[in-house]
Amino acid sequence: MNRRSLLKFLLAGIALPTSLVANAAQSLRRIRVSRVEGQATVLLDLSGPVVSNSFTLDSPPRLVLDLKQTVMSAPLEGLTFEGTAIRSIRSGTTPTGDLRIVLDLTEPGVHTALRPLPNLSHTLQLQVAAPLRSAVASTQANRTPKRSGARVNRDLLVVIDAGHGGKDPGALGAKGEQEKRVALQIATLLAKRVNAQKGYKARLVRSDDVFIPLRKRAELAQRLKADLFVSVHADAAPRLTASGASVFALSQGGASSSMARWMAARENGADAVGGGLAVKLREDDPMVAGVLLDMSMNATISTSLDLGHQVLTQLGTVSRLHQPRVEQAGFAVLKSAAVPSILVETGFISNVNDCQRLHDARQQRKIAEAIFAGVEGYFRQRPPADSLIATLG
Repeated sequence: MNRRSLLKFLLAGIALPTSLVANAAQSLRRIRVSRVEGQATVLLDLSGPVVSNSFTLDSPPRLVLDLKQTVMSAPLEGLTFEGTAIRSIRSGTTPTGDLRIVLDLTEPGVHTALRPLPNLSHTLQLQVAAPLRSAVASTQANRTPKRSGARVNRDLLVVIDAGHGGKDPGALGAKGEQEKRVALQIATLLAKRVNAQKGYKARLVRSDDVFIPLRKRAELAQRLKADLFVSVHADAAPRLTASGASVFALSQGGASSSMARWMAARENGADAVGGGLAVKLREDDPMVAGVLLDMSMNATISTSLDLGHQVLTQLGTVSRLHQPRVEQAGFAVLKSAAVPSILVETGFISNVNDCQRLHDARQQRKIAEAIFAGVEGYFRQRPPADSLIATLG
């Protein structure tokens, strides 16, 4: 069909031949579902590359997945989701002609992750985990020693990492100000604030001007079975006008912005970071081990994002924010599969005004107070069952 004939079809309001539409679209050929301890992994086998988009709705709770220029060829009958956060699945077509798949969820707050599988051609993996509070409760229960007839009432442990140190000064200000010094000052104030609160305990990764490799910092938090890992920084930016505080969580995929990608690359360059995550799984089947690691990491990142949002909100009351949302990137220091971890950029030491504020003792105290206020606000809403703050109410 030539262009003139095609135009006549469109102007006449006559539908194009089905063969032409089919040639322009990919097809969803098969849907596979696996279930492990409350998490559903849905694999979508496609005929070719597809642009995808997903979002959640709360009333009622649903996950919506749109596949651009895709037609449905896979049957939905026979798929079972018993014991997971998925209630049912259905499909339809959007007004723009794209394939829409709707997963009805058991309740709001379910965590979802969508990504392509590099080892399987044209396959999308959709993971749907139990609600965050259930995942957090399960994590806490697993790390808590069982004592018959008595409550543990333990303090929540917050491991605080002052960025850089020793031979690594970090970012530099216009007059040679060093990030490592500002980070240690604020981290020390934060540790004092944490220790002053009943039901909390702080542990500094470094309390002096020493160099500690990035992975050792995350490993310390994991070894101590910390409830939270906070890394404190005051970075530089290519643009000297960049200013304000930011909060970051780990991303297993791409960075949430070009600035986040740049900052992660800069921080990761502090030492030679080896590949892999700071976690060891004793599991004979490497595929099962990978699924368990993904589940743990996804739940941990979700917790980190929620907690980071609380911290960012509080920082906004004492400082200008560089971004109004929690950013994500592949920060090596945040790579713990078991401990919720956030990185707080308290400001840009490369910005003259930020640098001046970051060296003001009163502002440092306000920043430390704001970070703790965010942490306390999060754990007040979601106290681990075996913690002292759960009994204090």
